Amino acid sequence: MLEALTQFQLEYGYLINPLIVGTLVSIVCSVVGCFIVLRGMSFLADAIAHSMLAGVIAGYLFMLVAFGQESHLGGMLIGATLAGILTVAMVGLVTRFSRIKQDTAIGIMYTGIFAMGSFLLSLEYIGGLVRIDIYHFIVGDVIAVTSGELWLLAIVTSIVLSVVILFYRPLQLTSFDPIMAASIGIPVLAVEYMLTACTSLVVVSGVQIAGVILVVALIITPAASAYLLTDRLDRMIVTSAILGVIGFWVGFLIANLTGSAAGAAVVITMTAIFFVCLVFAPRYGLLADWIRKRNTVPQEIMEDVLGSVMRSPNDSIAIEKVLGYINKPNAKIRKSIDMLERQGLLDVDDGKLNLTSDGLFEAKRLVRAHRLWETYLDQTSVPKEEIHSRAHQLEHLQDQSMVDYLDDKLGHPITDPHGSEIPMDEKRISTAGNVLLAWLREGYRAQIVEKRPCESPVEVEVGDIVSMGERSEDGTIWTVITASGKQLKLDHDQADSLLVAVQERE
Repeated sequence: MLEALTQFQLEYGYLINPLIVGTLVSIVCSVVGCFIVLRGMSFLADAIAHSMLAGVIAGYLFMLVAFGQESHLGGMLIGATLAGILTVAMVGLVTRFSRIKQDTAIGIMYTGIFAMGSFLLSLEYIGGLVRIDIYHFIVGDVIAVTSGELWLLAIVTSIVLSVVILFYRPLQLTSFDPIMAASIGIPVLAVEYMLTACTSLVVVSGVQIAGVILVVALIITPAASAYLLTDRLDRMIVTSAILGVIGFWVGFLIANLTGSAAGAAVVITMTAIFFVCLVFAPRYGLLADWIRKRNTVPQEIMEDVLGSVMRSPNDSIAIEKVLGYINKPNAKIRKSIDMLERQGLLDVDDGKLNLTSDGLFEAKRLVRAHRLWETYLDQTSVPKEEIHSRAHQLEHLQDQSMVDYLDDKLGHPITDPHGSEIPMDEKRISTAGNVLLAWLREGYRAQIVEKRPCESPVEVEVGDIVSMGERSEDGTIWTVITASGKQLKLDHDQADSLLVAVQERE
């Protein structure tokens, strides 16, 4: 056993540090990435990664001048963090005090700060002092990680994960609803800068694997994959970390087998995982969405079925006739019938469809909307031959406020342009409590509960019991009969000024 372990150490010992570093960095990048994705800060993370070059060089020069130390990772880590915070601060400053939007400000600031780092490196008297492997800084080199760097990265990981655990609630609230978070006393700006500092630390860590160009993929891709798989932040964080570790290990294995760059292989693997999640995610994947759309019954077809049954004699019709009336695939129509039956709106008996009481209410609301739209279109410049087809399209826009607006705009008409009766919304009248007297038709009995201001006040008092008589003058005059038998003739405005509580229908 000891000999086997020794042999393994001799053959594969050089992989231990890279695997540990990659695992730690993958976890911390994936965890922080969840908050970055939820806040829509992916472009800002890219800006921090690029601006880090100037911070690394500044930190390197400071450690060299102040302490005479070369290639000190701690100094570069602090410099990169400060550069990231400076980038975010400058973006916020430009966005807040100018007309420039955030995406434009990010593009300006991160390219400017990145160019500053390149400018410093290009200066002869500075470039000669800086001994940084720029190539591996850009593309990454996880194999070259030393034990000292491993310990420092372990400390960074511990710090960032501790911050996420300790400040999980503020991070969660500010990610989903910063306004509410501010209203309950959470310092939103401080939390944002704290997340920025953590992102900067994570970016520096990720550079060891993928380099400054691809490090954003380590932060964003696992989190985006987890976002497709889960609905809760805590589960998203765990899932993202697992996917990040899997992506690193598989990518690192591919890199060793093919002799390619580890960073590129890791990012390609994580991207492949994302596309698998994008296609096969059980709820938000493309396949699930296709299946859901395939199985979904369009509301328009369901409403057409209800209308077909209602317009038939005795509210009953054979299924075969419905299939002939509706110009839609038969499979969709049959699914609609099954759905309506499950919803309790239809009874299916021996190949015939019958409306239930709830189904009758819904069918009347549909027909009401259709005939109101026909009445409205008849008063516009729409050709007579197109009124029915256009109303058929508009009737499925079952927004109650829109239908009520049409009804009021048209003066609560009783019949459509063809002379057919426009049904009342009886279900709404019976369940809405107090309604406008103008909604009621002949035979209803109600009690006045409120009199609203009107140019011609109505001669009734709050508490009076009234009955509705027949509408006259093409439905523009309401007849109201008081308890004493007096008949009142009300116009549209007067009928709309009275709020009543419906008691019964005579």
